[in-house]
Amino acid sequence: MRLLIDFLCRFGWGLSAALLITPAALVPAGFFRVNMLVVLGLATFAALLSGQALPAYGWLLPATAAVIAWMASIAWFAERIRPGRLLCAVAAVLLAAATAVVQITPGGSGMMGMMGTAGVAAALLSGLVTGLTVHAMLLGHWYLNAPGMRVDVLRSMIDAAFVVWGIQLFLVVAAAIAASNVAVASEPMAVGSTTTALLSLRWLAGLAGLPVLLWMSRKTLEIPNTQSATGILYVACLAAILGELTAQLLSATA
Repeated sequence: MRLLIDFLCRFGWGLSAALLITPAALVPAGFFRVNMLVVLGLATFAALLSGQALPAYGWLLPATAAVIAWMASIAWFAERIRPGRLLCAVAAVLLAAATAVVQITPGGSGMMGMMGTAGVAAALLSGLVTGLTVHAMLLGHWYLNAPGMRVDVLRSMIDAAFVVWGIQLFLVVAAAIAASNVAVASEPMAVGSTTTALLSLRWLAGLAGLPVLLWMSRKTLEIPNTQSATGILYVACLAAILGELTAQLLSATA
């Protein structure tokens, strides 16, 4: 249950943050409205599940974020750009705070006990990977509704997902090197077949497969063919979600 709450908060935070870097002057307001409704669903589901799994303030954070996301969807429906972006930012902050609460709550799925605030930072970065990838896919799909929208908007969103993935890869490799040094200095830790399978899935889907799919969609936009690029991004979303969920399972069993 806690893993699902964690993922929903991370996902909602990442999707809200992705909307903040999307140029409202180039993307129709309807796209923002639909995405805020997605954030509304994620936050509402997280709030419903958090009643017994988190403290009272932990439950209030996603619940408040759901209300803010609903208000933001109304603002975007009325094409009020400034209030819409402000409400989107508030929702992002609330869901980021909810993600942090999950990490620091006893029994959390993050790495708070081992690495302090690095566990919260890793969770927020994980949310950005998922949020930006799904956001790029939804943006590519929106070209069916707005075929005149500039292609470089989607290209910049894919680039943003690439940057966040690169930062995450660097931190994962650094953590792996540090863990290997500790293992050499102390008694080696036994690794079961389940952990090995999860590690393999984490690397193949989230850390190796995702950048390949992002690169393929990026190259497809050079044709340009937004429909084919969006199809590739669908698979990239699956790779990102699978990779981040696997990482959460590994963190919970570490």
